[in-house]
Amino acid sequence: MDPQNPYQSPQSPVTAPDTGDQELAERGIRLVAAIIDGVIMMVLMLPLMFVGGYFAAVTEAAQTGSQPYGLQILWGLVGLLLFFAVQYLPLSQTGQTWGKKVMKIKIVDLDGNKPSVGTLLGKRYLFQNGIGIIPCLGAVVSLVDILMIFREDRRCLHDQIAGTRVVVAR
Repeated sequence: MDPQNPYQSPQSPVTAPDTGDQELAERGIRLVAAIIDGVIMMVLMLPLMFVGGYFAAVTEAAQTGSQPYGLQILWGLVGLLLFFAVQYLPLSQTGQTWGKKVMKIKIVDLDGNKPSVGTLLGKRYLFQNGIGIIPCLGAVVSLVDILMIFREDRRCLHDQIAGTRVVVAR
């Protein structure tokens, strides 16, 4: 800092994020993997919701003008538990969801190692999917979470919380 100008901003070098020898996954590839995981969940959840009476209850609530927040949260929790059941095996073995396996990308910690399944399910996916269950607030936080992928290090909010990043699987 120039001793003559006390108002000058500090100067520091800007460096690219260190990913070691691992290449960060492209944003589009991550999007396609998330869409694949979403389709898997829809194929499983929609029949359960139909048989469980969700659609009939929502239709009835719409006709009476009420908001079935409790019902939405309940089915959100069912979906979260189903997501954990469906994705547990690939996450525990390789740090990938089924969609990430198809797109050949994986989740690693900041040292490049496979995170524990507890970290993946608890810190990463419980936050990412669990926050979306909360009416109104969940949508805002989820949007901020997703938009953080446009940072230089391509780490979303759920990546920041879990201490992970998504890289190309080799």
